[in-house]
Amino acid sequence: MKEKGNRSLFRPFGPSIGKTFIPEVLVDKINKYVDDLIQDDVKAKAQDVGANLAGNVKQEFDIDPKFANECGWVEFLSKECAYWIKESTGKKIKKFHLIGTWVVRQFENEYNPPHLHNGHISGLGYLKLPPSFGNTIQHSKKNNTHGEINFMHGSEQFLSTGIKTEKPKVGDFYIFPSYLYHFVNPFYGDGERRSISFNAFVDENIAKI
Repeated sequence: MKEKGNRSLFRPFGPSIGKTFIPEVLVDKINKYVDDLIQDDVKAKAQDVGANLAGNVKQEFDIDPKFANECGWVEFLSKECAYWIKESTGKKIKKFHLIGTWVVRQFENEYNPPHLHNGHISGLGYLKLPPSFGNTIQHSKKNNTHGEINFMHGSEQFLSTGIKTEKPKVGDFYIFPSYLYHFVNPFYGDGERRSISFNAFVDENIAKI
């Protein structure tokens, strides 16, 4: 793992995954935006894109592009993606084009199956989490992975597990190539697991090998 300040980069199996942190002020702005949207049935219905996404979850909302720009979200994504690519490849991007960004509201027993994204780069981070993800079903000493994110590439073999599992924390943000399969485990108990994702294009000559 390569670390620098609040950023880190790790290669658990092949493609690198960048990890950084969403500033608290930005988490608060986006949460307020989502909370206000939930209260407006007309807007909530218009921006609900769940039918077009992989998740088996309560709601998935598109973030309005104007708000994404004005609140600083696009600037954050552009800056962090540029850093991740520079650290991974040694190259500087000149282009960052946001395709879309959306919020996922997940509740008890809901999940996101294995899937990949569009574009060149994708990412996800956490805006709100339940107080607990629940106990393991057998109440044993088994590792509890309820509500966790899983990144998959290839298969398990010598020196490679093929999967990387991460426990969510509010503010944590991961950046990865759009082709990297990932999925979210269900959790058990009250509360909302709220995350935000994005897809983007960068310079074609850097993204395509």
